[in-house]
Amino acid sequence: MTDRIDLTNPERRMLRAMLSSPSSVHTLEEIMNACDWNDQAVATGAGHGLSDKGYVTIQESVRRRIHAGQEGHNAISNGLLEARLWSWISSQDEPTMAKLQAKFERHEAGPGVGLLKKLGVKLEGGTFTCEDTSSLKSELQAREMFLASLPADEEDLSERLLKHFKGRKELVEFVEHRTRTWVLTDDGKAVSEEGLDERKQISEITPELLQSGEWKEAEFRSFDVTLESTTPRTGRSHPMQELIERIRRIFLEMGFSELVDDYVQTAGWNMDALFIPQDHPAREMQDTFYLDDPKSLELDPELIQKWKDIHEHGGDTGSIGWSGSFSEDVSKLGLLRTHTTVNTIQHLARNPNEPCRVFSVDRVFRKEAIDSTHLPEFHQIEGIIMEPGANLQMLVTTLKTFYTKMGYPEVRVRPAYFPYTEPSLEVEVKWKGKWLELGGAGIFRPEVTEPLGITSPVCAWGMGLERLAMLVLGLDDIRQLYISDLEWLRNQPLI
Repeated sequence: MTDRIDLTNPERRMLRAMLSSPSSVHTLEEIMNACDWNDQAVATGAGHGLSDKGYVTIQESVRRRIHAGQEGHNAISNGLLEARLWSWISSQDEPTMAKLQAKFERHEAGPGVGLLKKLGVKLEGGTFTCEDTSSLKSELQAREMFLASLPADEEDLSERLLKHFKGRKELVEFVEHRTRTWVLTDDGKAVSEEGLDERKQISEITPELLQSGEWKEAEFRSFDVTLESTTPRTGRSHPMQELIERIRRIFLEMGFSELVDDYVQTAGWNMDALFIPQDHPAREMQDTFYLDDPKSLELDPELIQKWKDIHEHGGDTGSIGWSGSFSEDVSKLGLLRTHTTVNTIQHLARNPNEPCRVFSVDRVFRKEAIDSTHLPEFHQIEGIIMEPGANLQMLVTTLKTFYTKMGYPEVRVRPAYFPYTEPSLEVEVKWKGKWLELGGAGIFRPEVTEPLGITSPVCAWGMGLERLAMLVLGLDDIRQLYISDLEWLRNQPLI
């Protein structure tokens, strides 16, 4: 007969239920029903406890199920990428690469053509051809039928097609289904049900318990102090947040003030104010997120006229401008800001005669294909110095001071080109014996400052936070920063 103290109340209830049919194999569902439990964790925990004490043996079986991943669901709804591309190619009289690139997004055209080449499609003289269209169609149909059959057990699927889809991102995912059953051992069968009545168990002695006298009739739960315990985990900031806070501290120590502003802006402030021509490739839908709501935003007509004069013939700055036509409607288009400079230039416009040193660390948005070094949403570190006498040497010294405080004392600058600064610089730091470019800098051109009534020189710089984070954390894939990998996060050093 077992000692009451050896077993917890859930273990007693489960053992009592199993003794009603001592030779049976008991499933989870049977245990849950017999014990009147709703939580599987209670049954699993009681089963492990009885197993540790030698009263039951646990039998586990694992069944792998293949499910469609996120991209797999898209392919089921819209068609596989290679099937959609081949459908378009086969419908064209002259299917050329140029036409395909115009029809499909950049992140689809390249990978899709690569998949079709593996299926026998050739690109000769810029035109697509295929000698064995029958085999191609058969394989595309087999792939689509494979996805349509999901979810399914791994052993029921084609090994060849499963291997193919495993090599493609997020088309399929594996889910393990574990089944547990419990069987009484000889020691378990020998237990008398008379000793399995449930009683109140005490795991913590409190003053209230001692004063009430309830401890006299209660059982005290036993603990095995020789068992390994879990290491307590304390909360901490995400490495990206730690890096942002470190950057803020450095700029605040250097006498800068932080600037925070809106994500939604107009093309006028985002592009025109910075002397970026209206036919610049960066303005296209492929690079900029334009909005449907708001489709456009109102701007000061006087300000638009100043930008128009600057862009078309240089205004009163002595510049010749871009010599093209300027559209007011384009200037009013709503978009998600592509850089934080749009906010610093508005700060300067509101305070054209007040010297300032401001910085921002905030989100920006560009229509980028996601890969190891690009994201459509990322952070930018931006800063400006506007005061009489501001010059290039002041700008370089400020940047060198910042990177030295970040732990990178070897800094160099190289000549560069940006539409809204002159002179312009690229900033590089030395890391593991190599020079790495981390951002751009320069002094705002007269075409940027004069329409806003700014008379003092403006030193400006910008850099990508994620690129700096990859450097600090030693990463080669930017996506790691946004994956909820708790083990990786716990092992990151304090920044």
